Amino acid sequence: MTSAKPRARVRAPELTGRGWLNTGGADVKLADLRGKVVLLDFWTFCCINCLHVLDELRPIEEEFADVLVTIGVHSPKFTHEADPEALRAAVERYEVHHPVLDDPELGTWQQYAVRAWPTLVLVDPEGYVVHVAAGEGHAEALRRVIREVIAEHDAKGTLHRGDGPYVPPPAPETVLRFPAKAIRTPSGSVLVADSGRHSLAELDESGEDLLRRIGSGARGRADGDAPTFSEPNGLALLPPEVAERVGYDVVVADTVNHLLRGVRLADGRVSTVAGTGNQWRDGETDGPGLEVDLTSPWDVVWWPPANGVVVAMAGNHTIGLFDPLSGNVSRFAGTTVEGLRDGAAEQAFFAQTSGLAAAEDRLWLADSETSALRWIAKGDNGFTVHTAIGEGLFDFGHRDGPAKQALLQHPLGLALLPDGSVAICDTYNGAVRRYDPVTDEVSTLATDVAEPSGAVVVDGELVVVASAAHRLERPVPPGVSARLVAGAAQQVRRLPTDVTPGEIELVVVFTPPPGEKLDERYGPPTRLEITSSPPELLVEGAGASTGLSRRVVIAEGIPSGVLHVVAQAASCDVEAEHPVCRLARQDWGVPVRVDQRGLRRLPLVMGGMDEQAE
Repeated sequence: MTSAKPRARVRAPELTGRGWLNTGGADVKLADLRGKVVLLDFWTFCCINCLHVLDELRPIEEEFADVLVTIGVHSPKFTHEADPEALRAAVERYEVHHPVLDDPELGTWQQYAVRAWPTLVLVDPEGYVVHVAAGEGHAEALRRVIREVIAEHDAKGTLHRGDGPYVPPPAPETVLRFPAKAIRTPSGSVLVADSGRHSLAELDESGEDLLRRIGSGARGRADGDAPTFSEPNGLALLPPEVAERVGYDVVVADTVNHLLRGVRLADGRVSTVAGTGNQWRDGETDGPGLEVDLTSPWDVVWWPPANGVVVAMAGNHTIGLFDPLSGNVSRFAGTTVEGLRDGAAEQAFFAQTSGLAAAEDRLWLADSETSALRWIAKGDNGFTVHTAIGEGLFDFGHRDGPAKQALLQHPLGLALLPDGSVAICDTYNGAVRRYDPVTDEVSTLATDVAEPSGAVVVDGELVVVASAAHRLERPVPPGVSARLVAGAAQQVRRLPTDVTPGEIELVVVFTPPPGEKLDERYGPPTRLEITSSPPELLVEGAGASTGLSRRVVIAEGIPSGVLHVVAQAASCDVEAEHPVCRLARQDWGVPVRVDQRGLRRLPLVMGGMDEQAE
């Protein structure tokens, strides 16, 4: 928590980077934006939390269009994200309708002392930082702070109204736009989740000719004969006997709507089968499907050992389960902590699982943020999680050979090959990889594929969804052998935070926005959970508790690691008969380096300003 003492005003550093998008080729300087309220959104396009915030900001940008200038500062995590063309595609893919600064060297990120994706920084019309927030769920807080800033500077005469520097790019013309996943239908056609067109596209067996489109192409969540979607991704074909009983054939992961939708292939009729449309932030994850919040379901697959549709719940790093017959949803695996930890399913850590493939005895998973291939198997003591490829949140690359030393870069899709091996859409390497569970070896099947994000086997041939090329491709001709790539290991270029060995104070800074207070009606309004990789990094202080500060003890002799911090705070309106309450939540993966000269106080700003900062 922060104190109420006065704090010196901090001038916002200038924005520097490689270039700008959505400005018509012009550079933007903070000095040119005097008189405007400026909202900086530090993001990277691999990050599901950043994508959530893009959607949270859309209504705010519209509401304050004449005084607010939103600027996305793209500070990449993965090497691929530093490619300017990849960034240009992502800005279009996610319909970013504000200027974006390309910050590949994280220069502006470091100038603003950012520690997490996403982070929001509000700058007043005189160029001073007035509010910082990390994570999701800050939309109402931003509204209140923006209104206060507008009122203050309107009275001072320092507020200027009018258009900002955003210049929309030309509209593209393609049949598919950033397609995500594909499945084979019983009739032999290929059904594609056309994410950029907010619809489903049914193609013929060749994967080239459009047979029909399910969905109007506009963002929405309408059911019926004229349905709408919002960035759909995963598709799961139900067994015929199940489909007959429930009245639909395909389950769709309607990602941005936080819904599962059912599609009847006979006439294209769509129904909502799970989710409320609200994003899960806390509370129940088990119960009647239409009464439980979901969070960015990214892929879905029917898996007989689970007797239901397994859901890659990318938004909170868990695996869900949907039973079409009962209509119930439940948590199948994971804790909501982002990381890589194997073991019992309910205790495992996942990191933005984005791809699924079902074998008889294994459920394969692509964990994008840890660049990992993992699997779940059923044993005598329940379901357990295992890792075939992957080392952690900050390690990636393109390297073949024995799986224990092989590396991927943000894989998004999987397909089971006829020989029992697994095809991996190694998205940010632009490659299709192969993992053989018999030999425990990794090889490369194809390269130069534009962001492969899903795949399906059609008549024995692998058909790959080349998302950034806006089409389906067959990059692995029959008879082509896999090859080995001896690539180098890479790590995220984000600078680690130096912390001293021994006792330190970890503080999550959160100040309720204007007009709100912490919601203490039903018990402690805050929660803090801390773990580490490796676990030995923390001698004391791991676990969950109330409050937003904790004494932790860092081990000596371990040079570096990652602190996994999950914090949430509930606040509600101060003066209201029936107050509206909100939950702010953020998870940090903080890379740390242990150094005798390191910090003894580690602040992480979730909302407000750190009053103890120099």
